[in-house]
Amino acid sequence: MSLLELKPTEECRYDLVALGEVMLRLDPGDGRIATTRSFAASEGGGEYNVARGLKRCFGLRTGIVTALADNPVGRLIEDLIYQGGVTRTHLDWLPYDGVGRGVRNGLNFTERGFGVRAALGCSDRGHSAASAMRPGDVDWERIFGEEGARWFHCGGVFCALGPGTAELAREAMEAAHRHGTVVSYDLNFRPSLWKASGGTEAAAAVNRGLVEHVNVLLGNEEDFSAGLGYSLEGLDEHLLELETAVYERLLGEVMADNPHLALTAATLRQARSASVNDWSGVCRTQAAFHIGPSYPGLEIFDRVGGGDSFASGLIYGLLQGFEVERALAYGIAHGALAMTTPGDTSMATLAEVERLVAGGSARVIR
Repeated sequence: MSLLELKPTEECRYDLVALGEVMLRLDPGDGRIATTRSFAASEGGGEYNVARGLKRCFGLRTGIVTALADNPVGRLIEDLIYQGGVTRTHLDWLPYDGVGRGVRNGLNFTERGFGVRAALGCSDRGHSAASAMRPGDVDWERIFGEEGARWFHCGGVFCALGPGTAELAREAMEAAHRHGTVVSYDLNFRPSLWKASGGTEAAAAVNRGLVEHVNVLLGNEEDFSAGLGYSLEGLDEHLLELETAVYERLLGEVMADNPHLALTAATLRQARSASVNDWSGVCRTQAAFHIGPSYPGLEIFDRVGGGDSFASGLIYGLLQGFEVERALAYGIAHGALAMTTPGDTSMATLAEVERLVAGGSARVIR
């Protein structure tokens, strides 16, 4: 019996549909936000990054459900979505008042960090169009019933944005299950997003309610503790070997509390510096705990989006029907490769992922 009951590819327009905000990322390159005079522009967003990675690296059919303010910045984000190859499954264009008092488009300023200087993110996303989305805004019956999707993905970033976003995610999950679509959720806890709306207690309450509708749950140590309310007592911040033992207990508790879950997965990252991380991942099914390949001393160019690329690699493997160990290895390898290039989104290729999974080195390819 397979881990997940997946709808046949030929019955669906989409392999995956994601619900989330797409922001404009502004990157000072080798400089700093506070001192640069130029920024490189790209698009990004936790849920969108998963859909884009599945499209551009793995060649699957993906779509995004989101909203943008109708102004030139919104049109730039739309153009970047076009370049990313992700279909606009549902895109609400909300009227712009000329100033942004009503709705606007989210901006994300991101420094990469280097050595002892950590990466730095400065979000400017209040009152964004995506945060204004509410239940009833999206025709889920069309998406999951008429067009069809094998997988639906959302996360804790979107669900923290506004008063109606978590309920919209719940509405989507319920519709997905009615039509046999697998649901994944990345806890993706961000303290800044929850600070004004109840903090960690509110985040845990919202996430616990949504996890009831999830098949595949993703996160890291902060996500499971602050974002879901589990204790990480005994977690060692420096040794991956000890961390895997703690995660075996932790993910076991999560699975026991949520017997409907098919799989829970976690990234393992130890930051020796902003430029060098130890990187790995683990997952648990109801039957077994799995430890993935590790990349100690991984040199980091840009860490943002590594977890999203882990998610897309893992989801790709599960959609392909791989054994759990192999799917986990694809997630870890894709996350590692994504952190070697700038921007939120993956620039890796399937051949590069498969080469790394197979044990290939960084020796020059000619």
